[in-house]
Amino acid sequence: MTEGQAWEILYQTEINHAENARSEGNEGMARVCARRAVGIIIREYFRRNQIPIKNPSAYDRLRLIEKMPDISEDLLTLIQHFLVRVSLDYRLPLEVDLIAEAHQIRKVLLE
Repeated sequence: MTEGQAWEILYQTEINHAENARSEGNEGMARVCARRAVGIIIREYFRRNQIPIKNPSAYDRLRLIEKMPDISEDLLTLIQHFLVRVSLDYRLPLEVDLIAEAHQIRKVLLE
């Protein structure tokens, strides 16, 4: 398996975990897995574009790509959805599907 294939397996594993968590009624875990999937996408995007990464966390990668001047407004909006804090009752204060948005980010950055 090449490095180019490894990210796809890791990404799909996280998406599968997210979908399983959602089907079990655990939306919080679904969000966590979707965020990790996006972190994998961003790491691969940085690797392909030779952008160094200092911190391995998905959250830090989201923050880093959020500050890049050349990303589109649409992509920025999607990225920011993954950075929104949950409310005190652990609910996302947005009506978005982070699993679907992970797929959109993948399409924009890697296809």
